[in-house]
Order: sequence, then structure tokens, then C-alpha cells
Amino acid sequence: MRGGHVMILAASFLLLLTPAAHGGGGGGGFTQGQDRLSGIIIPGFASTQLRAWSILDCPYSPLDFNPLDLVWLDTTKLLSAVNCWLKCMLLDPYNQTDHPDCKSRPDSGLSAITELDPGYITGPLSSVWKEWVKWCIEFGIEANAIIAVPYDWRLPPSKLEERDLYFHKLKLTFETALKLRGGPSIVFAHSLGNNVFRYFLEWLKLEIAPKLYMKWLDEHIHAYFAVGAPLLGATETVKATLSGFTFGLPVSEGTARLMFNSFGSSVWMMPFSKHCRTDNGYLKHFSVRSKKGHAAQLCDDHEFQANYSGWPTNIVNIEIPSTRGDEAYPSIIGTAQVNMSDMEYGFPTQLSFSAREVSDGTFVRAIADYDPDSQRLLYQLEESYHRDPVLNPLTPWDRPPLKNIFCIYGVDLKTEVGYYFAPSGKPYPDNWIITDVIYELEGSLYSRSGNLVEGNPGATSGDETVPYHSLSWCKNWLGSKVNITRAPQSEHDGSDVQVQLNVEHQPEMDVIPNMTRSPRVKYITYYEDSESLPGKRTAVWELDKANHRNIVRSSVLMRELWLEMWHDIHPDKKSKFVTKATRGPLRDEDCYWDYGKARCAWPEHCEYRYLFGDVHLGQSCRLKNSSADLLLHYV
Repeated sequence: MRGGHVMILAASFLLLLTPAAHGGGGGGGFTQGQDRLSGIIIPGFASTQLRAWSILDCPYSPLDFNPLDLVWLDTTKLLSAVNCWLKCMLLDPYNQTDHPDCKSRPDSGLSAITELDPGYITGPLSSVWKEWVKWCIEFGIEANAIIAVPYDWRLPPSKLEERDLYFHKLKLTFETALKLRGGPSIVFAHSLGNNVFRYFLEWLKLEIAPKLYMKWLDEHIHAYFAVGAPLLGATETVKATLSGFTFGLPVSEGTARLMFNSFGSSVWMMPFSKHCRTDNGYLKHFSVRSKKGHAAQLCDDHEFQANYSGWPTNIVNIEIPSTRGDEAYPSIIGTAQVNMSDMEYGFPTQLSFSAREVSDGTFVRAIADYDPDSQRLLYQLEESYHRDPVLNPLTPWDRPPLKNIFCIYGVDLKTEVGYYFAPSGKPYPDNWIITDVIYELEGSLYSRSGNLVEGNPGATSGDETVPYHSLSWCKNWLGSKVNITRAPQSEHDGSDVQVQLNVEHQPEMDVIPNMTRSPRVKYITYYEDSESLPGKRTAVWELDKANHRNIVRSSVLMRELWLEMWHDIHPDKKSKFVTKATRGPLRDEDCYWDYGKARCAWPEHCEYRYLFGDVHLGQSCRLKNSSADLLLHYV
């Protein structure tokens, strides 16, 4: 989903790519071979700059669009020439081609993902991971060790390959990184970037010989970090489709809806049932049937025995107006002649739709007589997803066949899981309004007014954007025996660490730890399995109160990634995963002044060392020159 501020988290695990140049940064414990790894960054939705590739004269505005001008995101032109800006952003809703007057293409390299809207005022607000690149440079990371693979996030997966050869280029990127650095790559994906990577793995099956597929993966991919992955979709996609979502931009919800619904990728993140699958795309590719044939969706018995397709509640509850056809969504020109009070004649019918009915097109067909956009949505759903020759992305994930997988997401935040819509009496695109919202929070369901709602809430809630039900699907990739560790997110001495070994885990069932929790402490809970699949490791990390967008800024998560990867390459490691017993400071920024004891906190690791320019005591607290000894605590 919303992938603003996406890839900065990758900087943490890329620290191991070269020996550290910063004396206090913990580089003394590196071993040979650490500089062979590369980091491949796959950004999320709306997290890549788009630049104009045409000349567009904007009337009534001094600002025109010229080749290579920034389109996404140039707020100056958005405010001064919104109609011109929209021409450069919108795609044809059916064939996904550019507007006749303007064409936009994704930028390339790290510059495409550092700041979406560079500038003194807007730059800090739209910064993606620029500051963290500077932080990595302090540790001596080589420039060729960080590789960004931006893409046109407006396109559906098949069009990414058809128009831009994106997956061919991504394959060549992995192969080039292997030749350049001499070792495999670490994949970091955030939000929609995980869907892109999943499609790439399926596309790769058809690109190379079956006997070479696993060999290619083992040679080119060392680890995969899936952060904030909408593994079963995200309910906010439905809201953006029916009523619009502005992403914080100074545009109306109707304009945002027009723009979002012109993108073929808008369907990519639709919620779907965990109980339903389609025909195997790999086998279908070699069958005698046409690739364009409709893929049958097969659901197991649980889909029809349980409520809501396994989700906490129905995704959509919508009132169907009593009028039909053009009267239900009058044109803008004819609005003045339509008496909107006619909508009140008769009683509307409320219909409810589960995740399966959203993803298989049942919901779209039900509102076809009441919404002019339903035809476009149904076309994209069937043409770009149900009939995709490689993969129908609206089906549950299986564990990717990679050696090391880390699934990371935030929990325990108020997250939208269902909506109530009603006709607004206005013309398209403002013909629907949200009358109520259902939230999940701390294992319960609430309406917008605060009333409890019946349903099937999970053990906790999601990350404010993606529901817990979707984020936690990767727990199914764990085996039957799982080791669980819960530790405070902040630096700790190990006294508050809780461990449960060999916890029973049933297939398609959540793993719920029986551990205490202090209301004043934010925890990180690790679910780890290195036994069920020989030679493979799977881990799930749940971070309390970590927001979907801000999780990639979390210094706590970057610390954990750094320690895990450093432990992973150490020849003397004693366990499959890094120990969680203690967490001390790793950088000068982690040291601070303890006013109660009138000294630097963590005296075994930090000391007072004034340097010219320090303006307060905390700035003068720095790591001691014993980084190698410090890191040995985590072997």
C-alpha cells in the first residue's frame, strides 16, 4: 500500500557490505566476505519519482511540463496547474497508455527514491531515505553495493514487463550484482514492492529452465526482507477505489479517485480470501488452453463455513440506491436538471461483500448499474489479474523458495478493516460517501463512533494501513515448532526478555505467545524457525506501535537488521539467529546523558568525549573504541 518513505530500512542491513570506516560504528568485528553482498531495494506504491517525457503547454499557468521535469511529486505544479499535472499522471483505464498530451516515466537510480519532492520546504516532508544513505556512508559502504530498482507503480504487473521489460531488467540487476560484488544479494521490499517481487519469482519460473530455477535463486538471493507486506491485500484499497484517498495531497477526494482508478495497479492490493486459489499459472503456461482463458477460482470448504472469508468482518457494506442507470450517477453537465431529492424516494438496499466477493468481481458486478467506474474496474480485474498468464496476484502466498526470509511489520495500531458506503447524491466521481468505518484495535472491532462490532478480530491489530490478518499471513510460512522471543525495543540488559521454545504451530493458525506485557513498554516479538525446512530459515518480527510508513524509519528495526546480518556472516556464530539477550548502543547516536547519575548512560559502552561543536551533554556521549568487543556480544 502507501509506500511513502519506503526503502530507507534497507540501509541498516547494508551496513555489512563493507568494513566500517566509523570508529564507533561497530566495524571492527567484520570478517572476510562481508563486502561481497549487494542490496536490492524494491520500493512501494507511490514511492518512485515520475518524470515527464513530453512537452506540455499549460494554459493559465506560467509553469509548463518539459522533458525530465518532475511529475510525481511536484507540489508546485500540482497547486498551480492541477489539470496539466493530472494529464501527466493519468493512464488510459483500459490499455494503460499515457494521456495523448503528456507522458511520464519512472526515474532511475537512487535519486528516484531519495526525495519525492526535493526542496528546502518540501524536501524533508517527502524524504524517503536520503538521510539514512548519509548514515550508511559514514560506515564506508561502497556506492555500487546499494542498487535501487524503481518501477512505474501505476501499472499492473503484466504491463510492467510488456512496456518496460521491468522483470527482465530486474533479473539482469541480480546477475550484474553477482558479477560486480562476487556474492548474492539481499532483497528489501516494502508494501507493494513485495507484490512486485512475488510476481518476479513466478515470472522467473517461466524465463529459465526448471532445473536451474532453484540454483539461480541460491546463487543470486541470500535473504529477503518483507516489510509491511499486504500479503492478503489491504482494505484501504477499496476506500481509494470508491471514494478516493488523497495521500495528503491538496486535491479533492473525487480527483484522487479519478487518478487512482486510472492506474491498473489499483487492483493489485485488493483484499482477497486466504481460502481461495486459482489454477497454477506455471502449469497453465504449458497447457494447451489459451493463456487468455478465465482462470477458475477454487475455494476450500472453510470459505463457505466461516464468515467474512477469514477476515475480521465484511470488507464492504454498501447501500444500493432506488434509482438505476444514469439517474444514479448524473453527469456533471446534467446535475442542475436532476432533483437529488429523488434519491430519497424508496428505500435503499444494503448489500455486504466479503474479501472473496471483492477479489472475484462479485462486488463490482453488483454495483455495475450504479457506478460508471465499475466497467473499468471489472475489465482490469479480469484482464490484468484473473487472466494473467504468470500469476493471479489475488491469491494467497506460499513461502518463496529462498534460503532466508524475514517478514517484518508493525502491530497494535488502529487499522481500518471494513466500510459502509451510501450514495451521496452527487455526480461521479463523488457519488459515494463513507457513512461508517470498522476498525480493529487490540483484538477488538469498533465502529467510527466507538461502538463494539461483532466479527472475528485477530489477536491484535495491524499497522494503521494494512490489517493484521493480511500482514501476519507469513506466519503460515513457519513450521510446526516455533521459537518465540519478546524483548523491549529500547536498549536493555536482558532482564525483561521472555523466551518460549518449540511452541506448537498449527497450519493456517496464528501463533499467539503466552507472555506478559507492560503497558509502558514497546516490544518486538520474534517468531523464528530454522528446523522445518532443511537449510532454510524463516522469521517473523512484530513491532509494537510501528506505523506502516514510519516503520522504515525505525532505528530499532535498523539495529535488528544490522545485528542479524552481521551475525549471519560471522564464522563463529553459535546459533541460527542472533541472540536477543541484551541490546546495547551500537552508534554514537545511541549514547545519551543520564542526568540522574550525572554521567553517560551505558558506561560500559559509552563515555564522555567532548568534540568542538557539541551543544549539549548528550552529544558528547560517544561509544568507546571497542566496537569489536561490543559486537561479540551478539555472536
